[in-house]
Amino acid sequence: MLAKLAQLDRITSKVLDWVALAASAFVAGLLVFLVFSRYVLNWSIVGLNELSVLAAMWLYMIGALIASRRREHLVVDLVPQLLSNPWAQAVHRVFVALVTLVITCFFVAWTYQMFAWGVKRPQTIPALGLPLWVSQAAVGVAAVGCCAYALRDVVTGMRALAEAKRASQPLTGRV
Repeated sequence: MLAKLAQLDRITSKVLDWVALAASAFVAGLLVFLVFSRYVLNWSIVGLNELSVLAAMWLYMIGALIASRRREHLVVDLVPQLLSNPWAQAVHRVFVALVTLVITCFFVAWTYQMFAWGVKRPQTIPALGLPLWVSQAAVGVAAVGCCAYALRDVVTGMRALAEAKRASQPLTGRV
């Protein structure tokens, strides 16, 4: 089971990296073309601003998901540096993971409410005619993914806590 999850994680990592790379190149290229066409060629192409914002939205949300996967999201690391006991460090890790899980569960719930509202009142991106859920899907992917990674962090934190507890117990009754 763990081997399959590790393989899924490797595949997900590669897909996220490629999507982020493609979105970065697309946003940069589109903005260069937008500036060039507007100020050099004096063209105003309808929908390019919206398209660049749509791609940037996906880029930001995929970036947040990558940071969550790598555990590189914003943290305050003062407390772990002050803790020298492995058990206390593991307790802190579980606490942080649980707080993150609760916050990401709110993120998922709010994203669901946003989608539900959008289904009741369908809207489109004006210049492109695309449904609004295309941009909102980026938020949904990030919410569900970050919640899954927070759950992973809780599980790994609990395992580290159990290991720290086992390591701190004296070896009694063994020869």
